Amino acid sequence: MMVLVAQMGRHNAIVVSQSNLARLARCSVRTLQRALDALRENLWIEVRQIGPNGTSCAYIVNDRIAWSGARDGIRYSLFSAAVLVSADEQQDQKELGSTAMEPLEKIPAMFQGERQLPTGPGLDPPTQPPLVGLEPDLPTRRGLLEHSK
Repeated sequence: MMVLVAQMGRHNAIVVSQSNLARLARCSVRTLQRALDALRENLWIEVRQIGPNGTSCAYIVNDRIAWSGARDGIRYSLFSAAVLVSADEQQDQKELGSTAMEPLEKIPAMFQGERQLPTGPGLDPPTQPPLVGLEPDLPTRRGLLEHSK
């Protein structure tokens, strides 16, 4: 419990793999699983599985998750959590922190009261075929050129 609380910060929840949590607790994964089961059974934590295999979970301390209504038959939950990952669990662990990694794109932010002004060439205006019987009766470019001669 102390390892969970120490890692979660102000969020009352943390998303972490069991192997990473066991490493932080300095115990085996099996010992960690027994400890998590005891904490869950005694209502100290609530555990929500992330993904199908359940090796990464959201561990919620002293808080109940607010489930939203069904959407397409699935109930969703939204909560804030600290996410703890280990470099040795990553597929690109050798490249992590190196200068060879390209930086992520930055999402532009707007401040309150600012408005976005369109720039650049933009997209062509949307077009659609006219409704039958309501075709516009406008002269064509060819017709204008013939009349001007």
